[in-house]
Amino acid sequence: MERYRSLNGYLKEKFGKKVYKLAVDAGFTCPNRDGTAGVGGCIFCSVHGSGDFAESGDDIKKQLAAAKKRVAAKVPDDCGYICYFQSYTNTYAPTDKLRTLFSAAMEEPDVVALSVATRPDCINEENSALLGELNRIKPVFVELGLQTSNESTAKLINRCYPNSVFTKAVELLRSHNIEVIVHVIIGLPGESEEDILRTIDFVSSHNVQGIKLQLLHVLKGTALAQMDYTPLTMEEYFHILGRCIERLPPEIVIHRLTGDGDKRTLIAPLWSADKHRVLNSLKRYLDEQDIIQGRCFNR
Repeated sequence: MERYRSLNGYLKEKFGKKVYKLAVDAGFTCPNRDGTAGVGGCIFCSVHGSGDFAESGDDIKKQLAAAKKRVAAKVPDDCGYICYFQSYTNTYAPTDKLRTLFSAAMEEPDVVALSVATRPDCINEENSALLGELNRIKPVFVELGLQTSNESTAKLINRCYPNSVFTKAVELLRSHNIEVIVHVIIGLPGESEEDILRTIDFVSSHNVQGIKLQLLHVLKGTALAQMDYTPLTMEEYFHILGRCIERLPPEIVIHRLTGDGDKRTLIAPLWSADKHRVLNSLKRYLDEQDIIQGRCFNR
């Protein structure tokens, strides 16, 4: 049985075939790196702006071609692709530049949708209108990095915007009928289980269509790597994750339940490096505990 609304099932339902994400790098930065909002970036963010597995280069179409070649051996000929602008903040540029980059990706016949990872403080009237315009051509998903609704934790991780900015960004995007996916990190320094559940409730109170639940990784070269921080064990993570799943509205698509950091830079938790073991163990845990999405959600 389906214990949660998975991304794989949702994409098959929406597009009628197998769909894969291809991560690209538009060459942007972030406002909390260049001094506009802050410096240094979020404490967990790698030098690649969370785009450690993205392609690179000046030409988006060439990046897409390279990404397709990389996955060619494991995908069917008739599959579709989502062009995922992953690295750094992908609306942090003039709208004309965004139009050029996003349109180039959408021109590819086998690209069925666009996914844009960004910060809520980099969504405005002009670029949300552009995304709405493109959304009428092919589906556009916007991924917003919230991470936590705890304002004290937000300051600690150097997020550099208040929760009200997230709320406004969601409202703007939804006014253009754009699907919103929210990034939440489990295991942030100092956060209790109840803090995490309050973040889930905060996300659920907004008109969002998807969520990514991400284990906090400690990576070399990050501010987090210099902190006195004890990562979650796999058992602790599964327990909290199960409670989050049960608390989420059943209609929200769960795009991710964990994540694997770049093994070349991963410091902790080392158990997360074996992705297949983690996912198989997680499936067993959800079955054994009879975890079902939405079971504890109250409208």
